[in-house]
Amino acid sequence: MSRVIRKIVTTLEETLIEGDVVLPAPTRKVSAVAVVSNSASGHYVENLDELIALGEELGDLLPRRAVALLGIPGDQVESFGKAVIVGAEGEFEHAAAIMHPKLGAPFRAVLGKGDALIPSAKKRAKIGAVIDVPLGHKDHARVRSHFDAMEIRIPDAPRANEMVVAIAITDSGRPLARVGGLRKEDIGQ
Repeated sequence: MSRVIRKIVTTLEETLIEGDVVLPAPTRKVSAVAVVSNSASGHYVENLDELIALGEELGDLLPRRAVALLGIPGDQVESFGKAVIVGAEGEFEHAAAIMHPKLGAPFRAVLGKGDALIPSAKKRAKIGAVIDVPLGHKDHARVRSHFDAMEIRIPDAPRANEMVVAIAITDSGRPLARVGGLRKEDIGQ
């Protein structure tokens, strides 16, 4: 495991009742979050290859942790998303280097596939900041029942020279989704 990772936090959220309806099966969301040091914080760095490589490492590590906690095979995951909070001494481009060039391929490999773009969010913030990891169906971005988010907060991160890197996955769409649009059953038809 990379020496730049200070901590990893995983969370399982299960919704059993939505509104006043007891769900036939819980809807479950899992996040896996790494708090990492930002080697480019505090000064301008032209070449962000180190952060890109870290994104690739986290693209394998975090989904494996999340899938294990969700307790289903990776190919049964239905939706995914990613987000990064950059500490005060970092740049938005540092978050982009972690998330965009190489995190996606290993993330998709853990899930067996994932043809849709992975929804993402980034922000610069202080310790204890909250970010919503956007979620979308992993194989088709227009499956409306899977438009969702999972809130992430690490109380002692990010420090000014750190980043909070989060991924989230689900085993289903929103509970009681009923606003129409493409259904997951209709993908590929």
